[in-house]
Amino acid sequence: MIEYRAFTKIYAGHTVVDGLTLTVPPGSVVALLGPNGSGKTTSIKAAAGLIRPDSGEVRVGSFSFLPQRVSFPGALTGREVVEFYRRLRDVPAGGAERVLKFASLNGAGARAVSTYSGGMVQRLGLAVATLPAVDVLLLDEPTAALDPDGLCAFYGLVDERRRAGGSIFFSSHQLGDIERLADRLAVIVAGKLVAELSERELAARLADRGVMRVRLAARVPAVLDRVRERSPKAVWFGEELIVPGAASVRPGILDTVRNAGGEITGLTAEEGRLDHFYRELTGGHS
Repeated sequence: MIEYRAFTKIYAGHTVVDGLTLTVPPGSVVALLGPNGSGKTTSIKAAAGLIRPDSGEVRVGSFSFLPQRVSFPGALTGREVVEFYRRLRDVPAGGAERVLKFASLNGAGARAVSTYSGGMVQRLGLAVATLPAVDVLLLDEPTAALDPDGLCAFYGLVDERRRAGGSIFFSSHQLGDIERLADRLAVIVAGKLVAELSERELAARLADRGVMRVRLAARVPAVLDRVRERSPKAVWFGEELIVPGAASVRPGILDTVRNAGGEITGLTAEEGRLDHFYRELTGGHS
């Protein structure tokens, strides 16, 4: 479990994180999103004990931390790196092979780290981070350099830790990671928490941002007026009626179109997209 209570951090008179209050419950996977410079890394480092709050506090159980940029001595092999950390953290023998296999590095374990690609170094970092049996994994941009094999391994790790009742708190710019992994997301902009949503709440928000396109044989003036009683932002686009709104209202809209004399010749629907919603929350910043 992690608990931020009005956590604030100031550098050279600039407030980097401003009164962050957020809880990461046991058994949950929480993603921290936000533009560059929004305070994501500062928040995660504070949970790792690498940054002291200027006010407020951060409480966390036993944890392992993976920084955004990880490096290891190039002369060591991957297996030697993992074995060093295994002994340092008093992990039982056999732990090294387990995490090398998890990170899809067992085939490269005998090679020097200097021969690794950036993605392989990141996978080695994940292997090291997952050695100890801890309550919480703190991961700063864990998938930034991962190839498909590394992503598959990382997704498997998250699912395994969730089933075991552990918590994972990670930052990412990869929205696909959030859709695949997180059961909660928190969005921070300019150091302030602007949204905190459960998986169900996010799905409802995205559903509300869906769009239905209804193609008609011809424009019927009464159709738009009637449809706008249910969906005020509906508009004509050529012979198509563009109707924003949740999927749940669409059957009623179609009935309204028919009752107003519209002849429907085609129909498509798009669900709301996380990238569009994210830009709404962040004001378009990346």
